[in-house]
Formats: sequence, structure tokens, C-alpha cells
Amino acid sequence: MLGSVTAQQEKGIIGYDNWLDSWTEFTPNIIDYGEPTQILSGDITEDTKLYKKDIYLLLGSVFVTNGATLTIEPGTVIIGDYKTTGSLVISNGSRIFANGLETDPIIFTSNRGVKKQGDWGGIFILGNAPINKFGNESAINYGLSPTSYGNISYGGENPKSDSGILKYVRIEYAGKRTKEFGFFNALTLAGVGSDTDIENVMVSYCYGNSFNVIGGEVNLDKMISYRSSSNDYEFNFGTQCKITNSLAIRSPYVSGAYGSKCIYIASYDQIDEVDLTKKTTSVDAENLTLVNISDDLDSAIQMGLVKAAIYVAPNVSLSLNKTVISGFNPAVILDNEIKVNSENLERIKLSEMYFNNCNGNIFTKNDSNNDDLENWYGNSAFKNVYSKGADSETFIDLKNPKHPDFRLRINKIIASND
Repeated sequence: MLGSVTAQQEKGIIGYDNWLDSWTEFTPNIIDYGEPTQILSGDITEDTKLYKKDIYLLLGSVFVTNGATLTIEPGTVIIGDYKTTGSLVISNGSRIFANGLETDPIIFTSNRGVKKQGDWGGIFILGNAPINKFGNESAINYGLSPTSYGNISYGGENPKSDSGILKYVRIEYAGKRTKEFGFFNALTLAGVGSDTDIENVMVSYCYGNSFNVIGGEVNLDKMISYRSSSNDYEFNFGTQCKITNSLAIRSPYVSGAYGSKCIYIASYDQIDEVDLTKKTTSVDAENLTLVNISDDLDSAIQMGLVKAAIYVAPNVSLSLNKTVISGFNPAVILDNEIKVNSENLERIKLSEMYFNNCNGNIFTKNDSNNDDLENWYGNSAFKNVYSKGADSETFIDLKNPKHPDFRLRINKIIASND
């Protein structure tokens, strides 16, 4: 019996059509977005709307405060200033309504003639959902210049905290590095609650983390991180996150070789800064595609340019299902403080996975003997699959410069646990 023309592979990103079409951009360096006609600076303290007919320059740290809502019309272009590290902060209690369209996305980009990673700061959305740090609130420690502590505080007791909508949005060349405060990140979600709608967001060429999630209860769908230097998705400080149908696309010649990952999941940086009676970080991930693109993967691995796709720190829970990990060294690393026993491995679930072209699959950090982990996750009950397929044979159209298609080829997977 012939398969239906509308069939789709169940692992990795899914969709009967390529949902990357129309709203994404994989060559943003060749686009001229025009010159700014309006300046955004200081505090926005009342409801404000940005219009497609104007191009906005984000000058310094811009704060939406006082319970105000910033509405951004579909198709609007906002340019982050290089010299002043332009950044947009949606303060706790305020909202952003950036509801772009598939045919008319909202764009945040750089104001430099030759655009590079880390040209400007990034976007911060601060909400009132729980975090696991001591006390109910914390503050964002970046190079921001707020007029009050309240502008940069986040966290609270409302897991459904509503910070608005971010949909069909592109964030390009963000994540500036500063001497005083380290990396900015493209999109920081701190204490953001489940009533916030975050879908179809593409981050490209970021110098810091593409998506930096700090606490909160966040649902993410159709996220894209493209050729970022640091982590694609970082979850920390008690985050409760469900992420679905999302991409991380790395290159050994762009992404940082110092150890950045597609996914970095932790519950703290220092254990004494968090209250372990509160929820630790938990990530429920399904239908992700994590891919490292290289014309000569073996050589890139030997040169130390390719690292692990996923790093799991102690005291976290991770459920990773129907996900593709292709071209990494290795696929997953568990922190060496995580003892390999049934209690811990029950909290780190890897099921119906497709491990392709990885130099090793699952290891404990600094331990070359992974027999216990391979035996556990190689059990047929998990339905994990292992392959050594070339990218051209694995993905539908990975190298299409305008509309790449990172879905798996139909009927590609044949169980190979023998």
C-alpha cells in the first residue's frame, strides 16, 4: 500500500507543510531594512503602539513599565543600536503584544552596515511566575540602566502570569558581549507565566544564548535558533517549560567551540542561591530537531569545533521525546554529579529519539565508559534509534538557502537497535 502524500515523519520537527516558509530568513545579512524614522528610548509608561510604516531605532535600554502595553504592528522593523547596546525590557506587570503574521513578521535587527553576532543587546520579558531563588523576586543582572529596581525585577507567585504575545518574530544579531556584565541574550524570559503566548520566534546569529529561560512556567512552540555562538536554549532557576516542534541549527564555524550547547538545563548556577524546597527545573520537550551542519564533520570533531548537543546539570528533570539529534560530539552529556542509578535516570527520559551521525550518544561528563547509560537508553522499551546517515539523506532539503526544510525524510527511520 502506498503512503499518503500528506504523511509526515513523527520524529523531529513536524508539519504536513514546511512551517519555515514565508516568515523566516536564513540570510539576514543581505537584507536592507532601511533607515530609522523614529527613536525609542527611556521608559514607556503608557500604552504605546509601533507601526509598520515607521522604522524604529532602539536607543539604549528601553523599559516598558507602569503596567503599560507595547503593541507592535505586524511587519514592523525595530533596529537595535550598536553603540548604546539597544535593548527592550518588558518589566514585570507590563505586556508586549507583538503579534506578527506568517506573511508579515516583526523584525528586530542590527543597525550596522556589516551586521555581526552581538551587535545589540536583546529582548527581556519579565513576569510574575515562580522562580526557585530565595525570596519571591530577583533582578536581571545585565548592562541595563533602569530608573528603578522595579523595572528589572522578576518572579512572584502567579504561574499563569501574562506578559502578552510574541508571535512570528525574528531577532537577528543580538547578544552583545560587555566587559562589565558579560553576554546579553537574544530573548530572556524571566518569571514568565503560562498565559504568555510565545510561538514562531526565530533567533539568528546571536552571540549570547538565543533563548534564556529563567524560572517561570513557559510554553514554547516553533522556536528556531540559527547559528548562535552560545547556547540555543538555556533553562535555569526552576523553569517549568514545555517546548514543542522547535529547531536548533548549529555550525562548527560559527557556534562557540568553548562548550556551548543546543540545550543547557540546570536548576542553579550556585546551589546556595536557590531554595531547594521550591520546584527544580523541569523541561518537557517533544519533536525537536538539533542539528550540526558541517561539510566535514569528522574533521570538525577532530579540531574540537563540535561539542555535545545537550548538557544536563544536577537536580533537574528532562523528558525528551521524538527528537532528532544529528552531528554532535556526543549527543548528550550528564553532569558528573548525577549518579547513574534508576532514581536519577527516571528523571531524565529519552524516548523515541533519533540519534544520527553523533560521535557517541549519552555520556557522563569526564567518563569515557558509558556502558550503563547505553544499556539503559538502548532498551527497546524506549524505542530509540541510532543511525549514521548523511544530512542529504536524512533531511528533506537542509541546504536550500531560502527555504530549508529540516523535517526528516518520509519513511527514513527503521528501528536499528540490534
